[in-house]
Amino acid sequence: MATMSQTWSILTVVTVLAVQLCIGEKSCVIWSSNGPVVQRGSSFNVYCTFNCECKRSMYSDHPPTPQKHIQFNSTTIHFNVVNITKNRTFSCECKCSHPPILDPCGLDISAGYPPDRAKNLSCIYKVLNNESGVVVCTWNRGRKTYLRNTAVLWVRTVSGSHIGTPQSYNVSSKETDSASANFTVSSSVQSISVWVQTSNLLDTVVSDTINYTLSDIAMPLTPVLWLPECSSRECVIKVEQPVGTQHLEIQYRTEKQMWTTNPDSGVKMSLVQVQPVSSLEPYRLYHFRARSKFSTGLWSQWSTNISSWTQEEAPAKELDVWFAKSDSDSKSLTVYWKDIDISIARGKIIDYIVRVTNSGLNYNISAQARNYSVPFYDNCEVTVYARNSKGLSPPARITTCFTKAEPPQDVRVTKHNPNVTISWSKPETTPLPAAYVVEWYPDGHKLEELRWVRLGGNDNHAVITGVQPFKCYEGAVYVLYDDNSMTRTSFTGVYTMESIPTAGPSVEEKVEGDAVKVNWTELPRGQRRGCITKYTIYLENSSGHQQSYSVQASERTHTFKGLSPAVYSLCMTASTAQGESPKGQKIKFVIQQHTQLLLILVCAVLFLIVVVLLCLCQSSAVKQRFWVFFQCLMLDVVPDPANSKWAKECTQEKGRMNLPPQLRNSSVTEEDEPILVDVEELPQQSSDISAPTNVSSQLLPQTSQSSETEPATLLYPLTTYIKSFSHDSDSSNHTQTSLDTNTTVGYISSHGNMEEDNQEEVEEAAEEEFAEVLGFFPSHNVFMEPLVLGGKLTLDAVKIDCGNFFQNS
Repeated sequence: MATMSQTWSILTVVTVLAVQLCIGEKSCVIWSSNGPVVQRGSSFNVYCTFNCECKRSMYSDHPPTPQKHIQFNSTTIHFNVVNITKNRTFSCECKCSHPPILDPCGLDISAGYPPDRAKNLSCIYKVLNNESGVVVCTWNRGRKTYLRNTAVLWVRTVSGSHIGTPQSYNVSSKETDSASANFTVSSSVQSISVWVQTSNLLDTVVSDTINYTLSDIAMPLTPVLWLPECSSRECVIKVEQPVGTQHLEIQYRTEKQMWTTNPDSGVKMSLVQVQPVSSLEPYRLYHFRARSKFSTGLWSQWSTNISSWTQEEAPAKELDVWFAKSDSDSKSLTVYWKDIDISIARGKIIDYIVRVTNSGLNYNISAQARNYSVPFYDNCEVTVYARNSKGLSPPARITTCFTKAEPPQDVRVTKHNPNVTISWSKPETTPLPAAYVVEWYPDGHKLEELRWVRLGGNDNHAVITGVQPFKCYEGAVYVLYDDNSMTRTSFTGVYTMESIPTAGPSVEEKVEGDAVKVNWTELPRGQRRGCITKYTIYLENSSGHQQSYSVQASERTHTFKGLSPAVYSLCMTASTAQGESPKGQKIKFVIQQHTQLLLILVCAVLFLIVVVLLCLCQSSAVKQRFWVFFQCLMLDVVPDPANSKWAKECTQEKGRMNLPPQLRNSSVTEEDEPILVDVEELPQQSSDISAPTNVSSQLLPQTSQSSETEPATLLYPLTTYIKSFSHDSDSSNHTQTSLDTNTTVGYISSHGNMEEDNQEEVEEAAEEEFAEVLGFFPSHNVFMEPLVLGGKLTLDAVKIDCGNFFQNS
């Protein structure tokens, strides 16, 4: 068979070559020993016969690649192709330097497989109506041939005793793994026989023949479902079909459940059937589908899903409720509740109601809220309800005040990433606990991220999930009894993964004398990397000496006392069980020596006061006024004028005083006769009465007995209130107060020996000098009170009264 094929190929090539030689267009003729279509994996030869004597060569593929050909004879060369795996192109060329230049010749080789027999041939009879239907047959093509295939479905029908002739039906040419063909049959056909013929350029194959009885492969069309009508527990499904069937199956499910089959209600041949679906849950979105079947044959395909909600009912169960108290606000209580499952909610939650029993307060809370803070009352009860359109849930009660009970024993924490197990021993008490509650939360964030789980009285452990790595958790195990008694055991330092903190705390300082108060805040949660076990403060003075101080993790302040004066630097670190963080930002502060500074300040102030006093003392007017001021301050040590030498001399003449006259000049002779003045002793008066409103001052010059040898002496004792009557004129009531420029105060003015002009000039000069030196003194002269003299003067009545001095100043 192969020899005949090769002979035929050679004859064909020779004929083509003869034609080309006659025409003179090609330089050669090319052919394959197995023809242009070969099976993949086969080996064959490609020949080229030339009609020229020039250089001959053979090429393969694109771009053309030279091949090592073999010389077959003087005009023919060939190339041996081994185990071909894809389509290839071959060409031959004769290169001559002289005309005529001939074109090369080429050959395309297609490599593929012969077709497989059709596998898994099966047919379905879809009943369109009571008169006809469509038979659909499908099969597997087999492996890919890489060649163009043609397939034909052959069918022979049998109607009663009549056997029809085979009919062929073309198959879709789509290159898929499966192929199909369909044809129409009447209701009179009882059986069919089918087979598949497949061909390509390499081979033609025929499948086995399969016989079908149509009633065994009969299938109704897909049912059509109408929108269900639902109550809270049941939905009624309306199904429509083109042909009556004996069986109808309806299935339903929620979004996360498996399909559940509704029980078949029996044989119904009507085109429209109504089926109730019961045992549903309230407020659920259900999906429905249906299929039908004749008494024999196949089930139809499932219908398109339709969906509907069942109606609501009041919530079936109380909420899972817990509570927490704020450390900063002892008068409020925060109540928490978990998301309610749809099976318990039985409807869309409109809001939550929080009721404080003893106070009668009700709070309507948004449906999105999961906690609420209420005023805290002693011995009060808080009740929480969930509400939907149909009503309220059963009450979930929390008693805020519990009696003490025996706590759970031996609380242990077992870490196994990513979860943590909290276990405990049951209290050794007679009554069985009603429930356990295990709460946990990130360190310092109880109110914001509180989580809990409620367990039965027989449980002794809880697995807490959702513990994030590199975070520190704390919590407690509560044991609850039916008599409203409760107790708890706390646990801390819970984590699943931990490392060294990434930074140290930020520090603030406040210096107070020789002490400094250091404050810091918690590290941000992202920098802690676990549970902080302690803080370390590093304090370094200006000489480079450093000391470290450990502080508990719960502290946020530390005070250093008794620090010596120096410049200090301070920084902090935080530590976990894995190690110490890098040092935080360094701050500097100064401790000053306050005692030396205070001494310097005091000395400076005293120095300024002394300088001011020295400057003031350079003025005679200031000296005079300060002398009066100091006399007023020393009331208890003023000497008694009655015991003075001057007083004893004056008492030799009863009721008479020998007073030397005040002269205009600075000297007086011994021969001058003294002027005798009648002195009347006045009773003591208050400062309000004795102080005249019009004050005139008279500066008396100093007198001396001798201008050459004796210094000036005081003429009169110091006094304030003396009423003087001239012995020349008894009617004169002129009152004067005289101040000497040498701070000697005169009490009695001479009659007619002082010139008024000179007196006013001296007074104005003293006042101007005093005003320049001491500008803060009053503008009027508070020391120049007039002397009042009257009657007989007794020295026992002479008394210094400083009341007017303080009144005027």
